[in-house]
Amino acid sequence: MRKAGFPPVVDAATRVLILGSLPGEASLAARQYYGHPRNAFWRLMEGVLDTALVPLAYEDRLAALLARRVGLWDVIAEAERPGSLDAAIRDPAANDLLALIDTLPALRLVAFNGGTAARLGGKLIGDRVPTLALPSSSPAHAAKSFERKATAWSALRAALATRDA
Repeated sequence: MRKAGFPPVVDAATRVLILGSLPGEASLAARQYYGHPRNAFWRLMEGVLDTALVPLAYEDRLAALLARRVGLWDVIAEAERPGSLDAAIRDPAANDLLALIDTLPALRLVAFNGGTAARLGGKLIGDRVPTLALPSSSPAHAAKSFERKATAWSALRAALATRDA
């Protein structure tokens, strides 16, 4: 079954763009980025931003990210994928990441949520903007503890704190 992702959540002030691979079944059903209840994304971002996100309604979560200069999108626009595992992705069509990046004058970092996003997205972006590969927030990647993931994700703080020249 061919699955398609969501539109980007960005604005002109976006400093950090977090790119996943392609939403999983639970996210697609909920029509929300990181909509699986066991996905650690929102908890990880609470630590990065030092603000409560999990208790908020979805639209308020997105507004909170934008207010802190964080945007969301996915590397893959659509693909064949039975289930939710990235390993099952076939025939992916990429989002036009470079076109989006060109619309973000404040962008300082593209962070990839997981290995598939980093592998595919890194090829598309090249050296256009600094990138950072993060451990996946997906519940399918439970081998790494939440604490270890949170430590890696805390690197986003530096990009958000950097002053514009």
